[in-house]
Amino acid sequence: TPDTADAILVRSAAMHDMEFAPELKAVARAGAGVNNIPLEKCAEQGIVVFNTPGANANGVKELVIAGMLLASRDIIGGISWVQENEEDGNIAKDAEKAKKAFAGCELQGKKLGVIGLGAIGVLVANAADHLGMDVYGYDPYVSVDSAWRLSRNVHHATNVDELYEQCDYITVHVPALDSTKGMISRDAIGLMKKGVVVLNFARNVLVDEEAMVDALVSGHVKHYVTDFPTPEIAGVKGAIVIPHLGASTEESEDNCAKMAVKELMNYLENGNIKNSVNYPDCDMGLRGNNTRILLLHHNVPNMIGQFTKILARDNMNIADTFKGLRYEKIKNGVVCELPMGVVFSNVLFSNSGPIIPIKFNFIGQVLTNLNTKVETYGINSVYIEVKLHIEITELITMPLKTEEVKIETDVPLTIKVIQGSIPNYYQQQLQKDSSIFTLPIE
Repeated sequence: TPDTADAILVRSAAMHDMEFAPELKAVARAGAGVNNIPLEKCAEQGIVVFNTPGANANGVKELVIAGMLLASRDIIGGISWVQENEEDGNIAKDAEKAKKAFAGCELQGKKLGVIGLGAIGVLVANAADHLGMDVYGYDPYVSVDSAWRLSRNVHHATNVDELYEQCDYITVHVPALDSTKGMISRDAIGLMKKGVVVLNFARNVLVDEEAMVDALVSGHVKHYVTDFPTPEIAGVKGAIVIPHLGASTEESEDNCAKMAVKELMNYLENGNIKNSVNYPDCDMGLRGNNTRILLLHHNVPNMIGQFTKILARDNMNIADTFKGLRYEKIKNGVVCELPMGVVFSNVLFSNSGPIIPIKFNFIGQVLTNLNTKVETYGINSVYIEVKLHIEITELITMPLKTEEVKIETDVPLTIKVIQGSIPNYYQQQLQKDSSIFTLPIE
């Protein structure tokens, strides 16, 4: 029972009002969204929360493609006509006359805009490319792994407005954060082409439904395909509303459950953390016959030293350590985290004080900061944006070969960077003006 369990496996049950027992060590959500779990409360009580990103991606991808087909060809209208005329003895002949009312267009050659190139977005973009669509992708924080899996035929949009203005179909695949809620707004819809098809299989809060209803009624948006039925959108002409079936396949549910169980077992048996949403990843492999201690604590001075002294008094040696930091929730709802003392995306961070989350960006414009004017189009420099609890932001330039750079902030920080090069995937993006996107060093 939840009162005595060491771990909880959950799918959709609401947990915000639950009281957690002292024995509870972990919660695993069989799915990607974690809106039903109190993340901050769990973090404060030392409960690691896992999710299963990508486990249901193929199921969602297939439904997105089905949604585009439903919107491009009036399949629903045609099926309804057959059902209404099922007793007509001349239905075959009459169908040849009636089918003109349900004619549509093909997907091949049409422009598709994919907002968010995570596990699902990449699969959708690649599938649409195979269907012959002209695909544009927008994701300022695309990961290296997603970049490797993305078809080379997908165009990179450096500005989401560019995608709104050019595409015939637009599908959104981003998490529900403060910065993304309502992103398909009245202004965004106003930039879109007349007759556009908008698909939302991510979260209903990403779309301003009042603005979408108005756009459907006026005909500016031809179809809104959504996996989230709400009173505002259900029944509106032009809305194709599906009852949240995106991940409802036998395969997706099995994949999510299996992945969640493996995450729990790896944590409880080995102390490893992978795919946590409230603690940093921590992986030291299989424990074997050795004893392993996992410390979950606030980032305060001498915390680890207190524990090592206890072990030293009993002549116990520490064979290996892995340190990680999770920062408190910041204003935009993003939790910053960074491993310490290990190579992360081929970049090594170290300092004598607290580890500071760092986001690497190339900025396609000339910037003046810290009284230094820098030029941006060479590949011999990296711009580092340092955010300390969102209140302190400094932007500096650092040559790739530089051994150490000190940033003048309220928190002393030294950064060591392993010399690297720029992946070919990003070369074309460096030629764009006014573009900002995340780029780990390779």
